[in-house]
Amino acid sequence: MRTVAVVRRAERIIDLNYVGLVVATVFFALSVTPSLVPRDWLFQGLISGINAALGYGVGCLLEWMFRLWVRPRLQISPPPTWVRYVAKSAVLFTAALAAALMLVQSARWQREITALMDMAGTTTPAYLRTGLLSLAVGVVAVAAYRTVREIVLFLARLLIRWARVPRELAPSAGVLLLVVVAVTIFNGVASRAFFAVANSAFSVRNDHTSVNAVQPQQPERSGSPESLAAWESLGFEGRWFVSHGPTASHITAVTGSPAKEPIRTYVGLESVAGDEKPAELAVSELERTGAFDRQVLVVITTTGTGWVNSMAVAAIEYMYRGDIASVATQYSYLPSVLSFLADRGKAAAAGKELFDAVYRQWLARGPEQRPTLLVYGESLGSQGSEAAFDGLADLRTKVDGALWVGPPNSNRLWRQFVSRRDPGSLEVEPVYADGLVVRFAADRAGLARPSSEWRPPRIAYLQHASDPIVWWSTDLIFAQPDWLSEPRGPDVSSQMRWWPFVTFWQVTADLTNAQGVTDGHGHRYGSLVLDGWAAIAAPADWTPELSERIRAELQAAEEYEREIK
Repeated sequence: MRTVAVVRRAERIIDLNYVGLVVATVFFALSVTPSLVPRDWLFQGLISGINAALGYGVGCLLEWMFRLWVRPRLQISPPPTWVRYVAKSAVLFTAALAAALMLVQSARWQREITALMDMAGTTTPAYLRTGLLSLAVGVVAVAAYRTVREIVLFLARLLIRWARVPRELAPSAGVLLLVVVAVTIFNGVASRAFFAVANSAFSVRNDHTSVNAVQPQQPERSGSPESLAAWESLGFEGRWFVSHGPTASHITAVTGSPAKEPIRTYVGLESVAGDEKPAELAVSELERTGAFDRQVLVVITTTGTGWVNSMAVAAIEYMYRGDIASVATQYSYLPSVLSFLADRGKAAAAGKELFDAVYRQWLARGPEQRPTLLVYGESLGSQGSEAAFDGLADLRTKVDGALWVGPPNSNRLWRQFVSRRDPGSLEVEPVYADGLVVRFAADRAGLARPSSEWRPPRIAYLQHASDPIVWWSTDLIFAQPDWLSEPRGPDVSSQMRWWPFVTFWQVTADLTNAQGVTDGHGHRYGSLVLDGWAAIAAPADWTPELSERIRAELQAAEEYEREIK
């Protein structure tokens, strides 16, 4: 009897809803099915715990609806106590067994995904830690909900007592009051405070300078003694960008041809004073360095922190033997994920402002004196770069080529091209207007498809089937995307399926590990940017042999940068 009393007391304290547990187990099982990129036990545990908590809530709602509307109409006597305990024990045992079996299968799926990406796979015993972490996350989520529920009941009692709200309406009024207060706080004070603190925290990093970033002395670089943008004002990423990259002598050694010193101009958030705009200072830097007299001019939109893909710029610098200028500006201190949430408008505004300023100066020169004008953006930078153009006609009128890498799913032009793709082409490998102007590719061969003519100015998007940044969208909550209903990309598991809510959280988790894979997968595009440049704007003397020499140099430089940055 004492044991039964202890069990009953524990049951009252835990207050476990067994219908909720069943649905939570189903949600957990679905959450450990394959996603776009490999997930270690830590990431999987977090996302599975959230999914299980959502399932528990759904189950509780179903059980409440049953008690409210169905059970009163059923003439069924309550089962004996021992039957209820046997049933509850069976539910607990089955849930634990199902979760364990799904984790064992999930470890196999993870090894399949890592094999597709030439990565080392996890072991089954190590992956079983996912279950414990998911349980902890789920318990915390349910405890948080119960805390909110107690707050609502407390507010309801206050409303009944002080505002004379009818008892039947008080809980709903309490929920409404709590929602209004929460929305006011989080959309106003809390969100502003969060992003203010984040901006302040990341601005500290912006002031930091890597020990391997040394002030350039070449006048062709921003931050040099002759520069209009002071070295100290360029920010962490700007100082790295202008202090690295191939020199004229190194380009000559790699290509075997005489080279010029490449021009790299950059304006940081702290480079301007008063009412001067970063784009205006950037154009002044281009004029100072003689950038408009070079063969090629590349306008780059950075990601949130001001990051520029060094490999992408170095690739075209090698291609044109240094007879090239590039320009970029910083618009935020925040990393791309936070910038996407808080500063997406800034990325678009900065991209348009910079391009328009450069384009006006470029247009003022005679047609024979204008350099080839190209635009480049990666990830959030591609979204900002796209914002400079109203549509395809405007883009073709103003530039000689565009290379956009790993575009977010919310990119306006990208979305238009993909949604209007030719019938029969896949979302992961879309063909737009028979590839006449715009093309999409995941590898070098993809840039040559379709085999029909590719007219200039050429626009190329580089996107991997396994890149969560390309495929993440809130639409995943309720709708199955084409890329999961059509044949999969070569590095996406054939076992991946779409489930409401679950797939959204899976791909959201994948965003955090989008670059934790090998080159050629996820958000790692590596030297494919070289092929992208060659496809849209190759110089007249471009050869496969030269391409491979440059590729080897780029890959070595990338490995070195990862080690020292």
